[in-house]
Amino acid sequence: MSTVLPAARLSRAALRAAGHAVPAPPVRIVHLGIGAFARSHQAAYTAHAADAAGWGIAGFTGRGSGAADRLAAQDGLYTLVERGPAGDRTEIVPNLVAVYPGQRTDALAAALRAPGTAVVTITITESGYRVRADGGPDTDDPVVRADIAALRAAGAGGSGAGARPVTPLARLLLGLEARRRAGAPPLAVVSCDNLPDNGGLLHRALAGLAEEAAPDLAAWVDGAVSCVSTSVDRITPRIGPHEVGEIAAATGWNDAAPVVAEPFADWTLCGDFPAGRPDWESAGARFVGDIGPYEARKLWLLNGAHTLLASLGSLRGHRTVADAIADPACRAAVERLWDDAVRHLPGGLGLPAYRRALIERFANRRIEHPLAQIADDALTKLRLRVVPVAERERARARPASGCVLPVAAWIAAVMADPAAGGPASAEIARALAAPSPPTALLTLLSPALAGDDDFRRRVEDALRRLPAGRPHG
Repeated sequence: MSTVLPAARLSRAALRAAGHAVPAPPVRIVHLGIGAFARSHQAAYTAHAADAAGWGIAGFTGRGSGAADRLAAQDGLYTLVERGPAGDRTEIVPNLVAVYPGQRTDALAAALRAPGTAVVTITITESGYRVRADGGPDTDDPVVRADIAALRAAGAGGSGAGARPVTPLARLLLGLEARRRAGAPPLAVVSCDNLPDNGGLLHRALAGLAEEAAPDLAAWVDGAVSCVSTSVDRITPRIGPHEVGEIAAATGWNDAAPVVAEPFADWTLCGDFPAGRPDWESAGARFVGDIGPYEARKLWLLNGAHTLLASLGSLRGHRTVADAIADPACRAAVERLWDDAVRHLPGGLGLPAYRRALIERFANRRIEHPLAQIADDALTKLRLRVVPVAERERARARPASGCVLPVAAWIAAVMADPAAGGPASAEIARALAAPSPPTALLTLLSPALAGDDDFRRRVEDALRRLPAGRPHG
């Protein structure tokens, strides 16, 4: 497709000159991990809230500064493209008003010190929490140990101005210490990552890190920080450079940081907001007293199926989710996994309709969702998305047959391409060097399942039937 970029870069001044003024709302939300998903989901819900004019967002990137640079040059504005099977709907999202690299802990401290800041939302991915199995900080991790030392030094120095922690939660604690010292009121911290009991995990991780670094801060966090649990759902793939040009040609604005997402979006929250929050209900969010069933529905059905397709689909030569779900073997494997999962979910969640909607969403070929992207950190994802279902099935003396193939496909994918281990590459390399790599990998995934002779034999049988070629990526 031939594209000619327009002369005007997206900015508030350019929009105002074109007769489309979008004033910057006051910053009352801080977001850590301001990637594409946060902009398609939390920021979009905020922009669609009835009181959006009162809720601006200051965003901080995770590692690099590229996204911050691109967004800052556009005053935080970006184009959100809802890509349905039949066409696109575009909008400019105005509520992200400041964007900083994650290293700008001074800016984070200033934002959290401000008494008007009421909410912190985070999308730092499963591995970003750097916690042990019990939810406490992983003090065997040298990066975590270095951050604890930096936080201690900041506490001893009083201002924290020279501290440069690198993990998201340590950076957040540094900002919360600035808030404590400023006497600012309590606030809510909202985890939007795909983790069970993500608010509880966040509280345990923050409290444990604070106890290690600054007991006074730990006591304050316990009383002044409400950790809210959520279930988030919107497929938001990475986009390629060619799509940036196509979006600019379609909208008339040179936007260096557009986001493409499916039309579907869902957000369920559970917890207190002591300093207030946007009217997210008016944008379609729901608030519940028990988040667990909604978390499990999303983790086990949507995310579990994605993790299965990432391995099995790649082994079968597919590149995207849409390609894989069109393969009858992959579709059947997804349905079997879901059959196992729904036996452990309560009524009232609309599960048959949710399953039908997921198939339609997966089949949307206009959403290019690469399997290679989903496969990143698959070990952690399987532990959260498939292992809990398998262990529940086995505890009830059922075969967990729907869970066997996701496990076997991951083992086959790792054995075909050891470099695909992601953050767990060292652990996976040790398992691959064991006398029986499949057993060692299964043990790495779940010691309980590895010790279950029947389940292990089923995995080994499935492994023998899988393609042995290198995964497609």
